[in-house]
Amino acid sequence: MRKRRALLAIATTTASLVALTPAALANTRPQFTPGATGIGDPYFPLEGNGGYDAQHYDVAFSYDPASHRLDATTSVTARATQNLSRFDLDLQQLDVSKVTVDGRPATFTRDGQELQITPRQGIRRNARFVVAVTYGGVPQTIVGSPVVFGSPYGFVHTDDGAFMGDEPNAASTWIPSNDHPSDKASFTFRVTVPKDRSVIANGRLVSKRTKGERSTWVWDEKYPMATYLATADIGQWQFKTGKTPGGIPETVAVDPKLVGRDPNHPDPMAFFWDTTAEATDLWSKTFGKFAFDSTGAIADLATYDGQAIGFSLETQTRPLYSDVRNTNTIAHELAHQWFGDAVSVQDWNDVWLNESFATFAQWLWAEKQGGATVHDQARTTYNRHGATDTWWNVVIADPQRDTMFHDRVYSGGGMVLEFLREKIGDDAFFSLLHTWFEQHKYGNGSTEQFTALASKVAHQDLGSFFHTWLYSPGRPPLPQG
Repeated sequence: MRKRRALLAIATTTASLVALTPAALANTRPQFTPGATGIGDPYFPLEGNGGYDAQHYDVAFSYDPASHRLDATTSVTARATQNLSRFDLDLQQLDVSKVTVDGRPATFTRDGQELQITPRQGIRRNARFVVAVTYGGVPQTIVGSPVVFGSPYGFVHTDDGAFMGDEPNAASTWIPSNDHPSDKASFTFRVTVPKDRSVIANGRLVSKRTKGERSTWVWDEKYPMATYLATADIGQWQFKTGKTPGGIPETVAVDPKLVGRDPNHPDPMAFFWDTTAEATDLWSKTFGKFAFDSTGAIADLATYDGQAIGFSLETQTRPLYSDVRNTNTIAHELAHQWFGDAVSVQDWNDVWLNESFATFAQWLWAEKQGGATVHDQARTTYNRHGATDTWWNVVIADPQRDTMFHDRVYSGGGMVLEFLREKIGDDAFFSLLHTWFEQHKYGNGSTEQFTALASKVAHQDLGSFFHTWLYSPGRPPLPQG
């Protein structure tokens, strides 16, 4: 019996050795593959990248307003979502001189906006890693694109510095990044400029130090942020800091050239400060507690080749304004801190979740300021567009890339939200907005998720309503009410 057991043990060991041949061993090793070159957005298929989740950006750059040159090193802390042999970052035009992964030199190539990085060894799934990119050049403003009403956008060189308004696809003009709103991360900005210039960015000011002729400003945004909401604006700013009446920290930066420019608001600092405070506190009561640790405004007199920059943008914590704008615009951009910033779109075809909601809020603001009711503003919008108006051809839930910022998405979607409010009642409607915000805060949401939640909160099937108003072209009958 002992001999038989010994022979059995030898046979088992031999079988194990046979199983662990070189070919068998190769099959047990992890297989490393490249991350996708785009996240798969229906409007911007090459924006973002697959294979990893960006968690923090440390953006350190110097900028010379005289030459418009930027020199930078951006470090991205990320987590691999697959066994990575290679991965991409989005970066337009600028020259890359060095890339490291976890401190070790990595090889890289360029293919359009794709910076393709191959580390010395594969990165295992779920492993954290840090990629550092050293680069420089003159950031190129995006011009001639119909996506943002034809206005220049991205990194705009101004008379005294720079204005960064990046929606939807221009963060990569100055930051190597996973440039898509579905991959949000925290940010630190370390910006060095001539000592007579200042820097205003997202989040809170950590430090400012001056050495010789240059000053370095450090701003930190600790809450997850979509890349297009990042900004680090340079100029000869006037600053004011304090708190709103509701106790929310507030920082406003104003370009001195705006003083006296608008006869209705000759003191732009007082105007932006007071309106921002009032709107932030109002939306905190209406939509839910403010999600960030600072609010405010960045007001610049921004032009490109003598052409006015015709937009404002809901950059996270403090919106960016390219001139003195009216109170409705300020209320709109601050409503985005809830709808667009704290809760971001999953894909760009969901952009109505940003713009329609902010437009509804803008109408609510106007009503509370003594203007027309939201009910009347919605019907005015409806009646402005006859049945043959091509305005109705834009489908709110899928407006297409070049018309994603069409008025049908803004006021048309605001109109739909008011019709929804009247259908389900005020209590259910505002409970829906609160719940949407709380469930998706610091993350992302889709149209399908919102419509499903609406039916659940309202305790009724709203599928037909949304099919008619969100997913279909054409002019439906005006709801009664």
